[in-house]
Amino acid sequence: MGNTSSMLTQYDIEEVQQHCKNAFTQQEIVSLYQRFCQLDRNNCGFIPSDEFLSIPEFAVNPLSQSLLRMLDGLNFKEFVAFLSAFSPRATLHHKIEFIFKVYDTDCNGKVTFHDMLRALRDLSGPFMSEQQREDVLTQVLEEAGYAKDSSLVLSDFMKILGNSGLKMEVEVPVD
Repeated sequence: MGNTSSMLTQYDIEEVQQHCKNAFTQQEIVSLYQRFCQLDRNNCGFIPSDEFLSIPEFAVNPLSQSLLRMLDGLNFKEFVAFLSAFSPRATLHHKIEFIFKVYDTDCNGKVTFHDMLRALRDLSGPFMSEQQREDVLTQVLEEAGYAKDSSLVLSDFMKILGNSGLKMEVEVPVD
């Protein structure tokens, strides 16, 4: 599986499927492998961040810089694990863990007001002033029972987003 020019064996497929907690079917894993090979233009077994930026939908994503931090240098198994958060079969817990990692830009296991403000800035662009962003975020935190100076951990995110009806899914085209 290290060399993208080789084909996936049944063992590889099952290993990847187990690694991604069965978020994808075997057919979907084969399709993802084909896409991975297309993105791995240097045939080195991983995808550098500049390859992700060549995908138009990714390049225009307002959170692309945060996502690049998570994506840079992934091998195939890690690539599928990353994408598994977007599977309809992924648990809500898995999806919230993913969102937490996007916000936790310094990877210290905590999300601060400034981490959330940075993400909101990326998402809202010029459509909100900095003061509007701060006001909205302060209100959301207060409604969830947190202060502006709180550092949120994963369990806090679970509490806040656990009943949100979060829908974060993409369909993997299968031949």
